[in-house]
Amino acid sequence: MRANDVFAWNLRRIRVDQGTSQENLAIDAALDRTYVSRLERGLENPTLNTVERLANALNVELTTLLTPPPPSTPRPRGLSGGRKARM
Repeated sequence: MRANDVFAWNLRRIRVDQGTSQENLAIDAALDRTYVSRLERGLENPTLNTVERLANALNVELTTLLTPPPPSTPRPRGLSGGRKARM
């Protein structure tokens, strides 16, 4: 697995496990939501400063975002769709 794929995988897994939306993560890390989306899809190559900002926003060690998952790890699931709270 490429480093960019490992980062994307871990970013999405941790964000979803914490129940945080891309929008809230982007706000906490002072990034654009669409950039967070592109990072999770492996379409962007983040700088180390960006990785550090995301790690801080998620309250995890920087290395957690860069550690390859075990081969048997299931693909991270998504949160329920939509940007607005359901009534």
